Amino acid sequence: MLLIDTHTHLYLKDFDHDREGMLHAAAQAGVGRLLLPAIDAETHDAMVAMEQQYAQCKAMMGVHPCSVKADYQRELAIAQDWFSKRDFVAVGEIGLDFYWDKTFIEEQYAAFRIQIEWALEKKVPIVIHSRNACLECVKVIKEYTGRGLTGVFHCFSGSLEEAREIIKLGFYLGIGGVLTYKNAGVAQAVAQLPLEHIVLETDAPYLTPVPYRGKRNESAYMRLVAEKLAEIKSESLEQVAQVTTANARALFNL
Repeated sequence: MLLIDTHTHLYLKDFDHDREGMLHAAAQAGVGRLLLPAIDAETHDAMVAMEQQYAQCKAMMGVHPCSVKADYQRELAIAQDWFSKRDFVAVGEIGLDFYWDKTFIEEQYAAFRIQIEWALEKKVPIVIHSRNACLECVKVIKEYTGRGLTGVFHCFSGSLEEAREIIKLGFYLGIGGVLTYKNAGVAQAVAQLPLEHIVLETDAPYLTPVPYRGKRNESAYMRLVAEKLAEIKSESLEQVAQVTTANARALFNL
Protein backbone atom coordinates (compact mmCIF):
# COMPACT_ATOMS: atom_id res chain seq x y z
CA MET A 1 0.00 0.00 0.00
CA LEU A 2 1.35 3.40 -1.00
CA LEU A 3 0.09 6.73 0.32
CA ILE A 4 1.26 10.10 -0.97
CA ASP A 5 1.46 13.07 1.40
CA THR A 6 0.70 15.86 -1.05
CA HIS A 7 1.50 18.67 1.41
CA THR A 8 4.19 18.45 4.10
CA HIS A 9 6.71 20.99 5.38
CA LEU A 10 9.23 18.46 6.70
CA TYR A 11 12.07 20.76 5.66
CA LEU A 12 11.23 23.27 8.44
CA LYS A 13 13.45 23.66 11.50
CA ASP A 14 10.81 21.84 13.59
CA PHE A 15 12.27 18.60 12.15
CA ASP A 16 15.99 19.41 12.14
CA HIS A 17 16.74 17.03 15.04
CA ASP A 18 14.78 14.01 13.78
CA ARG A 19 14.07 14.36 10.06
CA GLU A 20 15.51 10.92 9.22
CA GLY A 21 13.27 9.38 11.85
CA MET A 22 10.23 11.18 10.48
CA LEU A 23 10.89 9.84 6.99
CA HIS A 24 11.43 6.32 8.30
CA ALA A 25 8.20 6.49 10.33
CA ALA A 26 6.33 7.75 7.27
CA ALA A 27 7.62 4.85 5.15
CA GLN A 28 6.63 2.39 7.88
CA ALA A 29 3.11 3.85 7.81
CA GLY A 30 2.91 3.42 4.03
CA VAL A 31 3.55 7.08 3.20
CA GLY A 32 6.19 6.60 0.55
CA ARG A 33 6.05 9.87 -1.41
CA LEU A 34 6.08 13.40 -0.01
CA LEU A 35 5.42 16.69 -1.76
CA LEU A 36 7.02 19.81 -0.28
CA PRO A 37 5.17 23.12 -0.75
CA ALA A 38 7.21 26.32 -0.70
CA ILE A 39 6.65 29.17 1.76
CA ASP A 40 9.08 31.98 0.93
CA ALA A 41 12.75 32.86 0.36
CA GLU A 42 13.67 32.04 3.97
CA THR A 43 12.94 28.34 3.46
CA HIS A 44 13.48 27.65 -0.27
CA ASP A 45 17.08 26.48 0.23
CA ALA A 46 16.13 24.04 3.00
CA MET A 47 13.24 22.67 0.94
CA VAL A 48 15.32 22.10 -2.18
CA ALA A 49 18.15 20.57 -0.11
CA MET A 50 15.71 18.08 1.39
CA GLU A 51 14.41 17.14 -2.05
CA GLN A 52 17.95 16.58 -3.31
CA GLN A 53 18.81 14.39 -0.32
CA TYR A 54 15.71 12.18 -0.35
CA ALA A 55 14.41 10.59 -3.55
CA GLN A 56 10.87 10.21 -2.17
CA CYS A 57 10.49 14.00 -1.86
CA LYS A 58 9.41 16.39 -4.60
CA ALA A 59 9.38 20.18 -4.22
CA MET A 60 6.98 22.88 -5.36
CA MET A 61 7.80 26.57 -5.75
CA GLY A 62 5.79 29.66 -4.90
CA VAL A 63 5.08 32.34 -2.33
CA HIS A 64 2.67 31.61 0.54
CA PRO A 65 -0.02 34.32 0.88
CA CYS A 66 1.07 35.04 4.48
CA SER A 67 4.50 35.96 3.06
CA VAL A 68 2.96 38.49 0.66
CA LYS A 69 3.76 41.92 2.11
CA ALA A 70 4.52 45.36 0.66
CA ASP A 71 7.71 43.95 -0.93
CA TYR A 72 5.98 40.90 -2.45
CA GLN A 73 7.52 41.61 -5.87
CA ARG A 74 10.92 40.74 -4.39
CA GLU A 75 9.61 37.41 -3.09
CA LEU A 76 8.05 36.65 -6.47
CA ALA A 77 11.31 37.49 -8.25
CA ILE A 78 13.21 35.02 -6.05
CA ALA A 79 10.66 32.26 -6.70
CA GLN A 80 10.71 33.01 -10.42
CA ASP A 81 14.49 32.77 -10.41
CA TRP A 82 14.20 29.26 -8.97
CA PHE A 83 11.81 28.36 -11.79
CA SER A 84 14.34 29.61 -14.34
CA LYS A 85 16.89 27.11 -12.99
CA ARG A 86 14.82 23.91 -12.79
CA ASP A 87 11.39 22.28 -12.82
CA PHE A 88 9.04 21.85 -9.88
CA VAL A 89 6.00 19.57 -9.51
CA ALA A 90 3.63 22.48 -8.83
CA VAL A 91 3.31 26.18 -8.11
CA GLY A 92 2.49 26.32 -4.43
CA GLU A 93 1.52 27.02 -1.96
CA ILE A 94 -0.20 30.12 -3.25
CA GLY A 95 -3.56 31.79 -2.75
CA LEU A 96 -5.34 34.01 -0.24
CA ASP A 97 -5.34 34.09 3.57
CA PHE A 98 -7.82 36.40 5.26
CA TYR A 99 -7.42 34.80 8.69
CA TRP A 100 -4.13 36.18 9.97
CA ASP A 101 -3.87 39.61 8.40
CA LYS A 102 -5.92 41.64 5.93
CA THR A 103 -3.35 44.41 5.47
CA PHE A 104 -2.13 43.19 2.08
CA ILE A 105 -5.28 41.79 0.45
CA GLU A 106 -4.66 43.65 -2.81
CA GLU A 107 -1.09 42.35 -2.94
CA GLN A 108 -2.28 38.81 -2.17
CA TYR A 109 -4.65 38.90 -5.14
CA ALA A 110 -1.89 40.25 -7.41
CA ALA A 111 0.63 37.61 -6.29
CA PHE A 112 -1.97 34.85 -6.67
CA ARG A 113 -2.77 35.79 -10.27
CA ILE A 114 0.88 36.22 -11.24
CA GLN A 115 1.72 32.75 -9.92
CA ILE A 116 -1.29 31.20 -11.66
CA GLU A 117 0.20 32.49 -14.92
CA TRP A 118 3.47 30.74 -14.06
CA ALA A 119 1.60 27.46 -13.64
CA LEU A 120 -0.14 27.86 -16.99
CA GLU A 121 3.17 28.66 -18.65
CA LYS A 122 4.95 25.70 -17.02
CA LYS A 123 1.93 23.38 -17.45
CA VAL A 124 1.98 22.34 -13.79
CA PRO A 125 -0.82 22.37 -11.18
CA ILE A 126 -1.28 24.92 -8.42
CA VAL A 127 -1.65 24.20 -4.71
CA ILE A 128 -4.04 26.69 -3.16
CA HIS A 129 -4.00 28.03 0.40
CA SER A 130 -7.45 29.50 1.03
CA ARG A 131 -7.86 30.08 4.77
CA ASN A 132 -11.02 32.14 5.39
CA ALA A 133 -10.99 32.83 1.64
CA CYS A 134 -12.30 29.70 -0.10
CA LEU A 135 -15.01 31.38 -2.17
CA GLU A 136 -12.67 34.27 -3.03
CA CYS A 137 -10.13 31.77 -4.37
CA VAL A 138 -12.87 29.99 -6.34
CA LYS A 139 -13.79 33.31 -7.98
CA VAL A 140 -10.19 33.88 -9.03
CA ILE A 141 -9.89 30.35 -10.47
CA LYS A 142 -13.07 30.91 -12.51
CA GLU A 143 -11.26 33.73 -14.33
CA TYR A 144 -9.03 31.06 -15.90
CA THR A 145 -11.78 28.71 -17.08
CA GLY A 146 -10.88 26.97 -20.32
CA ARG A 147 -7.13 27.52 -20.00
CA GLY A 148 -6.27 24.09 -18.58
CA LEU A 149 -5.56 25.21 -15.03
CA THR A 150 -5.53 22.33 -12.52
CA GLY A 151 -4.65 21.93 -8.88
CA VAL A 152 -5.79 21.27 -5.35
CA PHE A 153 -7.48 23.30 -2.63
CA HIS A 154 -5.08 22.38 0.17
CA CYS A 155 -6.49 21.75 3.65
CA PHE A 156 -10.08 21.85 2.46
CA SER A 157 -12.43 22.29 5.41
CA GLY A 158 -15.47 23.83 3.74
CA SER A 159 -19.04 22.86 3.00
CA LEU A 160 -20.45 20.39 0.50
CA GLU A 161 -21.52 23.32 -1.70
CA GLU A 162 -17.98 24.74 -1.70
CA ALA A 163 -16.57 21.29 -2.45
CA ARG A 164 -18.87 20.90 -5.44
CA GLU A 165 -17.85 24.32 -6.77
CA ILE A 166 -14.19 23.30 -6.55
CA ILE A 167 -14.78 19.93 -8.21
CA LYS A 168 -16.74 21.62 -11.00
CA LEU A 169 -13.60 23.64 -11.77
CA GLY A 170 -11.62 20.42 -12.18
CA PHE A 171 -9.72 20.83 -8.92
CA TYR A 172 -9.04 18.30 -6.18
CA LEU A 173 -9.74 18.62 -2.46
CA GLY A 174 -6.73 18.25 -0.16
CA ILE A 175 -7.91 16.41 2.94
CA GLY A 176 -5.83 16.28 6.12
CA GLY A 177 -6.00 16.11 9.90
CA VAL A 178 -9.06 18.35 10.20
CA LEU A 179 -11.11 15.37 8.98
CA THR A 180 -10.48 13.65 12.33
CA TYR A 181 -11.66 16.56 14.48
CA LYS A 182 -14.91 16.36 16.39
CA ASN A 183 -17.71 18.31 14.69
CA ALA A 184 -15.59 18.74 11.55
CA GLY A 185 -18.06 19.83 8.88
CA VAL A 186 -15.70 18.59 6.20
CA ALA A 187 -16.50 14.99 7.23
CA GLN A 188 -20.14 15.53 6.22
CA ALA A 189 -19.06 16.97 2.88
CA VAL A 190 -16.52 14.22 2.17
CA ALA A 191 -19.11 11.53 2.94
CA GLN A 192 -21.05 12.64 -0.14
CA LEU A 193 -18.12 13.07 -2.53
CA PRO A 194 -16.39 10.45 -4.70
CA LEU A 195 -12.83 9.51 -3.70
CA GLU A 196 -11.82 10.41 -7.25
CA HIS A 197 -11.79 14.11 -6.24
CA ILE A 198 -9.62 13.75 -3.12
CA VAL A 199 -5.89 13.79 -2.38
CA LEU A 200 -4.45 13.28 1.10
CA GLU A 201 -2.06 15.53 3.02
CA THR A 202 -0.74 16.38 6.48
CA ASP A 203 0.44 20.02 6.35
CA ALA A 204 3.06 18.85 8.88
CA PRO A 205 4.03 20.23 11.37
CA TYR A 206 0.53 21.75 11.56
CA LEU A 207 -3.06 20.39 11.84
CA THR A 208 -2.18 17.16 13.61
CA PRO A 209 -4.92 14.51 13.48
CA VAL A 210 -6.63 12.99 16.51
CA PRO A 211 -5.38 11.39 18.78
CA TYR A 212 -2.16 13.45 18.50
CA ARG A 213 -3.86 16.84 18.11
CA GLY A 214 -1.88 19.54 19.90
CA LYS A 215 1.46 17.87 19.14
CA ARG A 216 3.73 18.33 16.14
CA ASN A 217 2.28 16.74 13.03
CA GLU A 218 4.33 14.40 10.84
CA SER A 219 3.82 12.60 7.55
CA ALA A 220 3.39 9.19 9.22
CA TYR A 221 0.16 10.47 10.77
CA MET A 222 -1.41 10.72 7.33
CA ARG A 223 -2.33 7.07 7.68
CA LEU A 224 -4.78 8.18 10.42
CA VAL A 225 -6.41 10.53 7.92
CA ALA A 226 -6.65 7.72 5.36
CA GLU A 227 -8.19 5.43 7.97
CA LYS A 228 -10.75 8.08 8.95
CA LEU A 229 -11.62 8.65 5.30
CA ALA A 230 -12.09 4.90 4.81
CA GLU A 231 -14.42 4.83 7.82
CA ILE A 232 -16.48 7.79 6.57
CA LYS A 233 -16.73 6.37 3.05
CA SER A 234 -17.31 2.76 4.19
CA GLU A 235 -14.38 1.70 2.03
CA SER A 236 -11.27 -0.35 2.77
CA LEU A 237 -8.03 1.45 3.63
CA GLU A 238 -6.48 -0.18 0.55
CA GLN A 239 -9.17 1.30 -1.71
CA VAL A 240 -8.69 4.77 -0.21
CA ALA A 241 -4.93 4.47 -0.70
CA GLN A 242 -5.26 3.22 -4.26
CA VAL A 243 -7.64 5.95 -5.43
CA THR A 244 -6.07 8.93 -3.63
CA THR A 245 -2.58 7.86 -4.71
CA ALA A 246 -3.73 7.54 -8.32
CA ASN A 247 -5.26 11.02 -8.04
CA ALA A 248 -2.01 12.51 -6.71
CA ARG A 249 0.05 10.80 -9.41
CA ALA A 250 -2.25 12.09 -12.14
CA LEU A 251 -2.39 15.65 -10.79
CA PHE A 252 1.32 16.08 -10.07
CA ASN A 253 2.58 13.88 -12.92
CA LEU A 254 4.47 11.60 -10.51
